Amino acid sequence: MKSLNDILPVEDFNWESYEQGESYGDVSREDLTKTYDETLNTVKDREVVMGTVTSMNKREVVVNIGFKSDGVVPMSEFRYNTELKVGDQVEVYIESQEDKKGQLLLSHKKACATRSWDRINEALTKDEVIKGFIKCRTKGGMIVDIFGIEAFLPGSQIDVKPIRDYDMFVNKTMEFKIVKINQDYKNVVVSHKALIEAELEQQKREIISRLEKGQILEGTVKNITSYGVFIDLGGVDGLIHITDLSWGRVSHPEEIVQLDQKINVVILDFDDEKKRIALGLKQLTAHPWDALDHTLKIGDHVHGKVVVMADYGAFIEIAPGVEGLIHVSEMSWTQHLRSAQDFLKVGEEIEAVVLTLDRDERKMSLGIKQLKPDPWEDIEVRFPIGSKHTARVRNFTNFGVFVEIEEGVDGLIHISDLSWTKKIKHPNEFTQIGANIEVQVLEIDKDNRRLSLGHKQLEDNPWDVFETIFAIGTVHEGTIIEAFDKGAVVALPYDVEGFATPKHLIKEDGSQAMLNDKLQFKVIEFNKESKRIILSHSRIHEDEQKNRKDNYSERRGRRPKKEDASISTTPMEKTTLGDIEELAALKEKLSGQ
Repeated sequence: MKSLNDILPVEDFNWESYEQGESYGDVSREDLTKTYDETLNTVKDREVVMGTVTSMNKREVVVNIGFKSDGVVPMSEFRYNTELKVGDQVEVYIESQEDKKGQLLLSHKKACATRSWDRINEALTKDEVIKGFIKCRTKGGMIVDIFGIEAFLPGSQIDVKPIRDYDMFVNKTMEFKIVKINQDYKNVVVSHKALIEAELEQQKREIISRLEKGQILEGTVKNITSYGVFIDLGGVDGLIHITDLSWGRVSHPEEIVQLDQKINVVILDFDDEKKRIALGLKQLTAHPWDALDHTLKIGDHVHGKVVVMADYGAFIEIAPGVEGLIHVSEMSWTQHLRSAQDFLKVGEEIEAVVLTLDRDERKMSLGIKQLKPDPWEDIEVRFPIGSKHTARVRNFTNFGVFVEIEEGVDGLIHISDLSWTKKIKHPNEFTQIGANIEVQVLEIDKDNRRLSLGHKQLEDNPWDVFETIFAIGTVHEGTIIEAFDKGAVVALPYDVEGFATPKHLIKEDGSQAMLNDKLQFKVIEFNKESKRIILSHSRIHEDEQKNRKDNYSERRGRRPKKEDASISTTPMEKTTLGDIEELAALKEKLSGQ
């Protein structure tokens, strides 16, 4: 491109001819115009170019970019450059080649921002290391000035180890790598950690290549978590799991180690692929089971502290790292299943008896019920057959009631042994859970720890008396209390129940007896052993009809048939005065009991 200095003036130039459009010599006006235009820079809007400061004052800086007119930049955009002077070269951003006033609009600030953004994108593309100035703290990290643009440095990207004091990095210049750019929101994320990870990775490979299982190394506690402790082994990290900190129970690793503490550890295992190293601390000391008293044996008493509770039992620490389990079944002689929390609690100091001991497997089972005598040891002495006791109802089944005479001594009252007279369908008709009930020991099964108990045996068997009261042929008043297809249950005096089939429930008028009907019934069967009484209402009026028929036949002079005679000659049995007196005495005795 030609400059104005390269064009020499023409001394005898004819201006009149030039005004009339005449050419001068061999050069036309068009050629001259073209030559002039070539001396100017060709610029575009939104472009960054270099310019020269031609003049300046307190408010404005005039910059020549080689365009047909100069541009003006506010002086405030050069506040950082206090030594700016005429003739300096500066970058400017072309906002508009011509505004309403025909002025060229330039911006030095936008030029710096555009150049910085291009520079940042270039650094990301080339994976370049750049320098930045940490301006201040912010939520989750730091703000870093990179080429005049604010970038975010996450706290996790400051260093390979956790940072506890962020303020120590403020106002420091450090090297960074750009790891992420959001082009839409103009956000930049940088990392200092990425610079040292590559170097550390090489160190890790070298360190891991020299590791051996069982090797003891010195390390520094780098981080403590609820599940373990991270140890810095000099460029590579290892983990001591919480279970490898101590032979005893550890609630939290902070009970054993502290941050920045230097400790010796042993290598348990490592993975070349995943760069993971498993470390141990407790392995540096002998196992407590090896130091356990060699004279300890089954049956000995030990003292310990409850360290862990579960529904099925409790773990007791009798020495650091030596624990035994007390199963819930070994906590009480009672056979009722209960939770271990009902007997013990964490931290409680107790005495227990050694039940099993396996030194090879390092297992031990303990018991506390063995501290008390077994209630079944002399059961036949304390609860002999025929003895009477007060028991507490524990549970119901369809066939009986389970009761507890004392802790560890349970028994069963069969449903048939609850009452002499009542037909009980379910035990809850007779008693309730938690209630006291008087019992008598009927049988003892010491091997299976079972007692057979009875309640009705506390009273005399009234069926010995009922045998005479409800003799076959006697008539009694009864009430139908239950009705079925196969018959009905009839309530008789003295809380006795009988049964009548449908054909024995036909009234004299031919109708069927109904529920709650109160009628006369004749006993047609009595079974003392099975406590069964069979009744008939229809037999009463049937016998009366036969008696009337026989009497009529006698008056007519006809002798009754032999089989009729056996019926008519047998008088209807009634309750005698002696029976009534005996029933009254029995009733009074039953009421008293």
